[in-house]
Order: sequence, then structure tokens, then C-alpha cells
Amino acid sequence: MPSKDPLPSKENTIFKKILKCYEVKQYRQGLKLCKHILSNPKFSEHGETLAMKGLILNCLSRKEEAYDHVKRGLRNDLTSHVCWHVFGLLQRSDRKYDEAIKAYRNALRWDKDNLQIMRDLSLLQIQMRDYDGYRETRQRLLELRPGQRASWIGYAISWHLLKDYEMALAVIEEFRKTLNPKPYDYEYSELILYQSSILEEACRYQDAINHLQKYEKDIVDKLFLEESRARLYQLLGDTSSSAAVYRNLIERNPENSSYYKGLESCCNLETIEVRQKIYSDVLEQQPRASLPKKLPLTFLTGDMFRDHVDEYLRRSLRKGVPSLFTSLKPLYTDSSKVSMIQQLTTTYYRTLIDKQLFHPEDTIESNEGELEPPTTLLWTQAYLAQHYDYLGDFKQAFHHINEALDATPTLPELQMIKGKIFKHAGNMQLAAQHLDEAQAMDTADRYINCVCAKYMLRNNQVKEAEAMCQNFTREGASAADNLNEMQCMWFQTECAAAYSRRQQWGDALRHCHQVDKHFTEITEDQFDFHTYCLRKFTLRSYVSLLRLEDVLRNHRFYFKAASIAIKIYLHLHSHPVGDETSHGESNPSNLSASELKKLKNKQRKAQKKAAEEKAAAEEAAKRQTTADKNNKASGADADSEVSKKSDELLPSKLERCADPLEQAIRFLVPLQTLCSHKIESHIFAYEIYSRRGKPLLMLKAIKGGYNLHTRDPRFHVCMVKFLIYVRAASNLPDSVKEVLDKEMSSIYNNVTPQSLNNKFLDDNKSSLPHRLAAAQAMYYMDQSCQTAALELACSLDNSLSGITIQNCSEVYASLTKQDFGECSEKMDSYKKSCYQLFPFSSVFSPEPVVEKPSEEVVCNGVNSGHHDPLTQHEQ
Repeated sequence: MPSKDPLPSKENTIFKKILKCYEVKQYRQGLKLCKHILSNPKFSEHGETLAMKGLILNCLSRKEEAYDHVKRGLRNDLTSHVCWHVFGLLQRSDRKYDEAIKAYRNALRWDKDNLQIMRDLSLLQIQMRDYDGYRETRQRLLELRPGQRASWIGYAISWHLLKDYEMALAVIEEFRKTLNPKPYDYEYSELILYQSSILEEACRYQDAINHLQKYEKDIVDKLFLEESRARLYQLLGDTSSSAAVYRNLIERNPENSSYYKGLESCCNLETIEVRQKIYSDVLEQQPRASLPKKLPLTFLTGDMFRDHVDEYLRRSLRKGVPSLFTSLKPLYTDSSKVSMIQQLTTTYYRTLIDKQLFHPEDTIESNEGELEPPTTLLWTQAYLAQHYDYLGDFKQAFHHINEALDATPTLPELQMIKGKIFKHAGNMQLAAQHLDEAQAMDTADRYINCVCAKYMLRNNQVKEAEAMCQNFTREGASAADNLNEMQCMWFQTECAAAYSRRQQWGDALRHCHQVDKHFTEITEDQFDFHTYCLRKFTLRSYVSLLRLEDVLRNHRFYFKAASIAIKIYLHLHSHPVGDETSHGESNPSNLSASELKKLKNKQRKAQKKAAEEKAAAEEAAKRQTTADKNNKASGADADSEVSKKSDELLPSKLERCADPLEQAIRFLVPLQTLCSHKIESHIFAYEIYSRRGKPLLMLKAIKGGYNLHTRDPRFHVCMVKFLIYVRAASNLPDSVKEVLDKEMSSIYNNVTPQSLNNKFLDDNKSSLPHRLAAAQAMYYMDQSCQTAALELACSLDNSLSGITIQNCSEVYASLTKQDFGECSEKMDSYKKSCYQLFPFSSVFSPEPVVEKPSEEVVCNGVNSGHHDPLTQHEQ
């Protein structure tokens, strides 16, 4: 429908030029042309011109003016599809997609066959996962433009996403009949494979196999073709055909573990010998392959395992493979295999020192007439150091790594191993020092640089870590800004954790929000692919992308950033930054000398931090002013400038937010949706809603955690607290009480908090983390039980399991936070007891720990009998 206020021919020509200026991003010129029309009194309120002026102003970051002009344009011409379309574009630029969809639909009321509006509408519908609306729009596009490929493909994908596979296949087949494939036609090949994937999803496996066979000559991706055949034959139960295809795939690539897994599932593996023959047959054909030598170690036992691991260890140690321990680490879940590996490697170590051979019974003749080179002993020592480190025997670990370093002090891998041992021993300061030494030996190695920066962050050395990363970031920009621009999320999550440990809440939250922004940007980047993938026929990848984006925030980086942010916001809710100054601090005359010194140090740090934030804000304003000047001079590329512009996340504002719990819920919602299988999500939900006094939401969190059938000690504390809260609540509405009584009866079985806690303790009385949780619940129920609760939590009896540095640190942190009230004397005695077990741990050391000479290195508790020989440490 034409506009109710059409322009004369001359002005209409100018209006078309305005549209052209917008398309080529000549925004200043576009504004001049808009002024030319609007300066005429007859057309000063012309709706479409006002709308276009607002759209151009929006591209120049003048949003208030933009909305003002667009709304004026709409008021003056409500029947113009241009005004509604522009209003939708403005809403889309502000990510108000629901409002943009409404605007597009209004635009189509006045111009129902406008292709551009329908394309924009379909993009928003697929972005918002409105599959029904997307199908309707794509159907209309197909009716209007049946000659365009994208119309057919978009319509087929809409049916596929709605899981109407028959319709999707029918549409694709009709479209395929219109094509004339060329030799080596990649797009036609992708279409064939996309049809096959839909058939597989529809569980029509035989049809999928027939389809692949029929069009085999047209398929370009031969690897995917063979993998699909193997999988489809297996799903059909045709194991012999599937096994034959998997053997061909292994011959093509013997280093792909999924092929071996598929082949094993197709064979009748009655004995270990039959299973082993699969790998021995591969080695006969490809003796240089490494995976068929390693995989049998996972299922062999006894003498067969000893023989194979002996051969594998000798070959790797002789070659000097730094990743040998990492490749064998999955075997360390079996104590018998650990014992055999330890016997072999200690025998190697002693014999290499005495005879330069692996075994006392070996001779030079049996060893191909040669002695083992000195590097074999070096890598044996490195392996033993990692072996004993994994088992928690730090005395032996330090002994072997120091021997290796004495022989070859310039090998970076040895310094990295020693740093890792110090990390597991609880001293991140010395760990970071050794990684720094390793990095200095090979400054061109990006991996060592990253590991060193990570260790520095674990030691709360944020500035040093940024300086370390500066070696591999863009010159002329700070490392933090460049890494944020590159979406380097491992660095930002580690920075957030480091600032959180230093209680610099604002800086920690800034990094958490930056990570959250990265995931938002990744979601927004889908817009680039909605049209690209249909044009380039990357259909399988496109559907996979859509499904990945649906669960994007279950990624470990988001989970870690969200966890840190939620914990900080919970702390800020209880201890607002503005309320941290106590009455004594406001009256320095009431403070002792030591307290006054601490206050002055705190004030100095606050002043320094404020100065840094002010300088950063001034620098950001300076950069923005320069960018605005450049943009004004050029009159172009404003759109890209807008995309780069972002609100400054100032730490001082973040840590002084008006409602910390509301901010915490922002991070919680994705965890509840996508990470409900993790107990932490339900614990966070309970902690937030308990502070908000929302009993039904608290119940939802308790029920979600209970359904996971976990015995997590942290969740037990939540269960006890919730039961106490419900029993003490007297002013709840009757409807709420009815729901609580009904749901809680199946969870708690009408037990009292004391009975619940006692049963939990009886079931887990030998576990240190569970004893801590039971003690916290005990003190929460009755503060007069402080002595009993402290004895329960602080016991380090030999019969207990889980006495590790991490668990003992959590007990000490609980004492420090006064979860058991004032107990400074017990805290000091517990710290001394832990120091006897873990003398290298910086948490329990009364003074900074320094590295001792190799002959004086002591065991971190290994002789005390408190370590499980298979305690797993983070590697």
C-alpha cells in the first residue's frame, strides 16, 4: 500500500538517494538529503523521511534523537510500511527482538508482499526460535520467489527444525529435481548429505544407506560418507558391514579413537585376547601408529598389561615424549596398574643409573648393541616425579625432579613439572616462580607463556600475568583489553577468581560481566549465519550451529564466571561495600596501633584503586572522543564504530549495585536452565532465594538438588536450613503451606533437622567434607554446640578420608569466616596441625615458604598416613 503522504517526483528522487546513502553507509550525506526534504514546510512532517533520518542517526550513535524522529514519523504516517520497518530495525539494534517482530508484522499489514521485510522477519524468528512463525514466513517467501534457492532451503529447514521430517524431505527432493549438478559440485553434495542426516534423525536408517549409495558419485566429502555408513550399518544391526567400514576408516586414519570404539562395538569380543587382536592386526599393517599401542592398556590386566606397558614405557622414554604421563594418567584409576607402573619405572631408574639399561636382566646385545642414552634416565626421572606427585608423595616427587634438574637445568619441561608439584603441594608462589623460569628458557613458546600466566593468576599476581601475556598480544594496546577483544575467556575467568580472592569485588565482577558479554555476542553472531549458510549450502553445519547456540551457556567458562559472580553478589548482599567501614574505623582514636596501620594501608589501596579507575575512565573518554572526531570527519563506518562501542564496566559501580541479588539471578537463570545436572546450580538458587525470602523458589531448588541423588555436603547444609526455615515460618499463606507440606513429605519423610543431620553424619562419618557440613548444620541449629561442632569439623584422625590440602583449606576458611562463631584459639591450633601435614602449603604456613635444597625437601604429609595413595590432584 502506498504511503498516505506521497512525495512529488523531485523529492521522491531525493528520498531514493537517502535510501542509497543508508545502504552504502554515507550517513552524513544522507542527513543532508533528509534536511533538504524536511526543510520544505510542506514536507517538514513527512513520516518516511523522518523515519529514515532517525535510522541514520541511530547509525551515528545518536539514539535519543533517532527514536524521537522515528516515532514522529510513525505518528505522522501509521500506514507506511517504511516507518514500521525502520522502527523494527531500531528495536533490533537494541536487541528488543520481540518488539522488532511486532513492528515487522505491522509493516507487512501495509505491504504484505515486501520481500525485504519478510527476510528480516524470518531472521528474527529463527533467532528467537519461533519455528512456527519462521515456517510461515519461509513459505510465503517461497510462494513469492520460487526461483530462488534460499527460498526452498529455508522452507525445508523450517520443517526440519519442527521435526516434521517427511515434509522437510519432500521439499528438498522437489528442489533437488530442479538442479543440474556439475562435476565435483560441493553444494549439491552438501544437499545430498543433508538429506541423509534428516533420514537418520527420522530413524529411517535403511533409507539413509540407500540414499548414500544412490548418490555416492555426487558426494564430495568421502570421509563423512564412510563414517555415516559405518554408523548407519551399526544402527541397523548389520555389524559385519559396519566393522568392514570401520576397518577401512582405521586404515585411513589409525589415530582416531572413535573408529576403534565403533569397531569394538561391532565385534563379538568374548575374551581379552580377541579384543587385543583388533589392535595387533592394525599394528601389523601400520607399525608406526601410536593409538593402537596405547588403547589396549585400558583393558589388559595382569602379565599382559605388564608386558604391553613395559614396551610402551620403554619406547616413549627412549624417544623422550614429554606427554607420556598425561597419556597414561587414565590408567591411574586402577590401583593394580599403578603398582605395576611404579615397579617398572623404579626398576628402570635404578638400572639406568647402574648399567644404562632398562632392566637388570638386559644386556647390550639384547639392546641392539647399544646402551641407553643419558636422556632416557632424564625422562624416567621426569615421569617418576609426575607419578609420585599424582599419588601425593611429594618427597619422592621433589627428589626425582631435582635430580633431573641438576643434570639438565635448561629444559623448560622440567621446570614446568616442578612448578606443578609445588601447585599440588599448596604453594602457588613457588609454582609461579618455576613456571616463570620455564618461560624465560623459551620465550617463543606460547603454551608455556599461557601456563605461566595462569599460575601467576592462581597466585593472585594479576598485573604480572598481564605483562606475561603482553608478549603475544597486539602492540600498542594493553594485554587485558586485547585479550578481552579476542574473547580469551580462560584468562578472564582466572582474573575474576584472582580478584575475588583478593576481595577486589568490582574488578572480579568486571571480568565476569565481560565473559557474559562474550556469550551474548556469540549468540548475536548467529545473524551472520542465517543468510550465509543458506547461500553457501552449509546446511548440516548450520543446523548444528543452531542446536549448539541453544545450549551455549552450559559451557564451563560461563559456569565458572557465573559461579564467581553469584558468590560475590551474595557476599555484597550481606556486606555492602558502602557499609564496610566500621564504627572503629570512622573513629581512628579508638583503634590500636596495628589496627590503625591496617586502616591506613586499606585507605591507601582504596585511593590507588580510585586513581586507577579515574585514569582508565579518562583514557576511555579520550579514545571515544578521538573515535567520534574520526567518525565525524569521515562520515562513514559509523555502524562499525557503534558495534565497537560498549559501556564501560567500572568496578566501583559494579560492587555498589543497588540490588546484588537481582544481578545474581541474571547469572543464575542460564545455570538453572542448562546446568540443572550440576548440584551447584541448585545450591546457588537456594542461597539467592533464601535471602529473598521466597519459600516456593527455595523448595524448587531443594527439590532439584534432591532429584540428582547426590550426597554433596554443601547441599546437605541447604536442606537442613530450609527445614528449619519452614518449621519456624508462621506467617506463610495457606496455599504456600499446602504446597510445602505436600512436596517436603517426599523429601524429608517428616524428620526433624537434628535427625536429618545425625543420619547424614552416620552415613558419612569417615569423610572430612561431610563432617564439616554436619558440623556447620549442628552449629546453625544450636550455637551452644560450638565445642562439639568444632571437634567434629577439625578432626584430623588417621581413619578419616579426604584429608587433602583442598578440603583442609575449606575447613580453615570456614573457621576464618566464623561459621562456628568466634574460635580464634581453635583456628590457630588447626592451622598448626595442618602445617604439620602440609608444610609447603602457603595457607597453613606461619611465614612465607621458601624452597629448600633437594636433600632437605620434606614430604607434605605422606609419612603421616593421611593420604590416599590414589588421591587425584588437578593436573
